[in-house]
Amino acid sequence: MAKAIKKQALGRGLSALLKDPENDIQSMNDKNADKVVGNIIELDIDAIEINPFQPRTNFNEDSLQELASSIKELGLIQPITVRKLDFNKYQLISGERRLRASKLVGLTTVPAYIRIANDNESLIMALVENIQRHDLDPIEIALSYQRLIDEIQLTQEQMSDRVGKKRSTIANYLRLLKLDPIIQTGIRDGFISMGHGRAIINIEDQDVQTAIYQKIVSQNLSVRETETLVKNYQESIKPAPAKAAKNASTFAIAEDQKKAFTNFFGSKIDVKVAGNGKGKITIPFHSEEDFNRIIKLIQG
Repeated sequence: MAKAIKKQALGRGLSALLKDPENDIQSMNDKNADKVVGNIIELDIDAIEINPFQPRTNFNEDSLQELASSIKELGLIQPITVRKLDFNKYQLISGERRLRASKLVGLTTVPAYIRIANDNESLIMALVENIQRHDLDPIEIALSYQRLIDEIQLTQEQMSDRVGKKRSTIANYLRLLKLDPIIQTGIRDGFISMGHGRAIINIEDQDVQTAIYQKIVSQNLSVRETETLVKNYQESIKPAPAKAAKNASTFAIAEDQKKAFTNFFGSKIDVKVAGNGKGKITIPFHSEEDFNRIIKLIQG
């Protein structure tokens, strides 16, 4: 208990230091920077602005109220993280739910880790911190990955190192952004799962995607049933296998041989050749004498 009181007192002391214009810290080279950056400090809520890079767009009100009740009862246990913008002015890097809930219960100060970060660093920290949360929906995670690619120019390999996820996992999330926006909204709202979305994405036609999505929702299809539905659709649009074409060169040779056989046996010979080059020769005869004649010709 004594340790907790000492920690809070230290935070209040550093807070007073930050409010002194003569100790305005803008970089790690400034005086007293080592006492502030990386430490937990009690900050005025009014001095903290929301992070414009925040990837999360949905905040469940019931969940927020539950968190607010917990903060009212126990206090804010996990500090937020901010970066210093100017004198007594900070920008949130991570912990927006905690900050919102603290405002709901009327807190005037919150414990915060102080960071010195530029825009890119702030964006990366905010995105990575949010990606690692368990309550983000798959589309929010996918959008966070996409922002790291578009705005920070991180490769999938670099993101894999930053967030501790396999490259294949990152690729699977990013593929969700190719879904029709209606389906993306369905994933965000919980009507279908990421597994459903991964099955649907194998269909390129977005109109068909939407039709299958509506069927999933109306019939409450499982992921496995959705995969079967998609597979059946893909099978139905495959072109029918082309019939084997006759081998033109083989057939031309057969015609020449047919004439030679007819002249040799003195009877009209029938030669049939399939497209794969296989075939049969038919030698007709009209009587026993004619049959014996053909046998003698064959035996030479």
